[in-house]
Amino acid sequence: MNPSNRQVPLVEPLRAVFLDYGTVSCNDDLDPASLLRVLPALELNLHTAQEDVAEAIAGASVVLLNKLRLTPEVISGASSLQLVLLAATGTNNVDLEAARERGIGVCNLRDYCTASVVQHVLAVVLLLTHRLREYDALVRAGAWQRGAHFCLLDYPIRELAGRTLGIVGHGVLGRGVAQAAGLGLGMNVLVANRPGGQRVPGRHDLDELLPKVDVLSLHCPLTPETQGLISASRLAAMKPDALLVNTARGALVDSQALANALRARRLGGAAIDVLPQEPPVDGNPLLDPDIPNLIVTPHIAWAARDARQRCLDEMALNAEDFLRGSRRGRVV
Repeated sequence: MNPSNRQVPLVEPLRAVFLDYGTVSCNDDLDPASLLRVLPALELNLHTAQEDVAEAIAGASVVLLNKLRLTPEVISGASSLQLVLLAATGTNNVDLEAARERGIGVCNLRDYCTASVVQHVLAVVLLLTHRLREYDALVRAGAWQRGAHFCLLDYPIRELAGRTLGIVGHGVLGRGVAQAAGLGLGMNVLVANRPGGQRVPGRHDLDELLPKVDVLSLHCPLTPETQGLISASRLAAMKPDALLVNTARGALVDSQALANALRARRLGGAAIDVLPQEPPVDGNPLLDPDIPNLIVTPHIAWAARDARQRCLDEMALNAEDFLRGSRRGRVV
């Protein structure tokens, strides 16, 4: 037989499924080519109900997901599963121990949305500090048009230069916010010791830091030690004109305590991008319309289009590296 006519056996591509692609791409605004190059048999499901996850990943070797849960029961039933690719940094929705016991690789993402989160934090701090919503409302109501002077001064505005920013969680995101606030706004930065972790020289225990800060920004993971971290007593320890920003995890903050503090004017304002339940189908105290100086956004600090495209491309690199036998992005 002529060697040139010898048939080469085809290698079946790994079956892969992205369970909640709609949490990353909106109206096909992203290009999944990098993922499809590495995983040509990839199914892009915009949405999968949590109760349908086990069925959706049956026979799949690679599972991609953002916020759906992979429980020990789901993992144990996924006999073909080799790799889990997270479209996020947080890993608390995947049972890592169950994956480790089964020899399943798990990869997360790091430093893919830093610019977007930094932008969001600075935007909400500036919006609250410069009272932009309130002044816009005055103009729309005709107050400027009826005014006696060239400007309105109904709401006090303060400069952030020389004020103090407290950072809880000094990873890539926390460092990015600290650097931008320091260099761009002239703020002084204090970093809290990681709750439940070892003390680090130059950092401050949270309870020592709270009375000193004018803005507190949360960037730490949700762990047993950080659950309910910002409680009623800790809110009471903050300055009455201080701002709280949470772009990390909703359960870090006691929602009812924060609503109470804002209503009682015991806190200057807050910007909340995350809630304990997402979407908040059962409601949340912070969704009440009468809470002053509060901005609630639907988990979009990370969501600049550039960051979301980078998310897909980084997942593709993690998958490619796994198939080569390496450990890029691996947490298991």
